[in-house]
Amino acid sequence: MSELRFVRLGFGEEAVDYQEAWQKQREVHASRFEDTVPDTCLLLEHPPVYTAGRRTTESERPLDGTPVVDVDRGGKITWHGPGQLVGYPILKLPRPVDVVAHVRRLEDALIRTAAEFGVETSRIEGRSGVWVLGDPVEDRPAPGGLSLDFDPRLHDEEFDPRLNGPEYAPSNAGQRREDRKLAAIGIRVAKGVTMHGFALNVNPDNTWFDRIVPCGIRDAGVTSLSYELGREITITDVLPVAEKHLRNVLENAELAPRVVEAPEPSRTAAPA
Repeated sequence: MSELRFVRLGFGEEAVDYQEAWQKQREVHASRFEDTVPDTCLLLEHPPVYTAGRRTTESERPLDGTPVVDVDRGGKITWHGPGQLVGYPILKLPRPVDVVAHVRRLEDALIRTAAEFGVETSRIEGRSGVWVLGDPVEDRPAPGGLSLDFDPRLHDEEFDPRLNGPEYAPSNAGQRREDRKLAAIGIRVAKGVTMHGFALNVNPDNTWFDRIVPCGIRDAGVTSLSYELGREITITDVLPVAEKHLRNVLENAELAPRVVEAPEPSRTAAPA
């Protein structure tokens, strides 16, 4: 992959409105498709905002009518806001595009970033993003004093964690010693060029996630570097580390088109 350019759009008091950043993505995407700019990663913070990917359902949105921005990325609903490092890598990939490989590269860079601060993270099969793994189920405290065998999140299709208090709040997953997401990833690929990207929780107020069903996942929660370490970590601390690992992973990636297997030729029975 070519050299990766980083553009720091705005942090803290200069956090960038989501719609403004989305328009900036479109502009860079068009330029990257035309090869007038190199691969580019936009880095920023957003003011508080909920964004919903294409697969979001009504039962996952805020109950209080808080506005949600519907976007053209994959995935479901999430929150962005202060204390969260957001990255939008806009990269040209070979066709046919291997979307899964791109997501895995982003996960790898964020896993390395967390490790540099002493937080061990992992992937979870079937769930994108970067996770702090919880204790084995049998060792976790039961929410609400119930046996985990009767955890309503697992057995009641109509159970709504948004209505059931702190015992089930995503922001309290660490206290419950459950799996908890440190970084979310949602992307879109158009004309062979990527858009959207990742959100790494550094030191946000994670109770914002309690109004929604983050990423549509009801049996896990969210966390941050600061929570896991028990001390304050800032965007300023994380920014150069994240840039280093994104550069190392993305610039050194051996890109290859997705392997498309040709369908087997149909077989017709010979006439009797």
